[in-house]
Amino acid sequence: MFSVQPIAFVHNERKEIKEIKDDEWGEVRSRITLTEMYAEESIQGVEDFSHIEVVFYFHKVTDEQIQYFARHPRNNKDYPEVGIFAQRGKNRPNRIAVTIVKVIKREGKSIIVEGLDAIDGTPILDIKPIMKEFMPTEEIHQPKWATDIMRQYWKGNGVK
Repeated sequence: MFSVQPIAFVHNERKEIKEIKDDEWGEVRSRITLTEMYAEESIQGVEDFSHIEVVFYFHKVTDEQIQYFARHPRNNKDYPEVGIFAQRGKNRPNRIAVTIVKVIKREGKSIIVEGLDAIDGTPILDIKPIMKEFMPTEEIHQPKWATDIMRQYWKGNGVK
């Protein structure tokens, strides 16, 4: 077994997930602030990247909410049943999430970002810069239901 400790915490206006369809994360501004263990220098240079990948922990998901099998995404019966690892829902066995966000600026031990789909107080496990060479070079394919779900998810960030 191993343990992971937060390197930072999220601060923003979203205090909780209100419903299964909690969308419009596109314009949410968040402050990612390092814990006392990490010096300001540990994020030095992050502002030179347009985007970072943020790995975080769904700390509000209880053991009872964890899903191990197939389900309809967002509990919508119009979508096919797919396994928990074929969707991006929060009720995952290890409660780990990953999102690519826009870097607005760095302020001391904090990074101001846009589009982080995490609520206030969320523990951050890791931060990595986005480098073009790590992104897929071929066209990305996904099922129609995924496109339908994501249509409103990032609304507000130039997404209609």
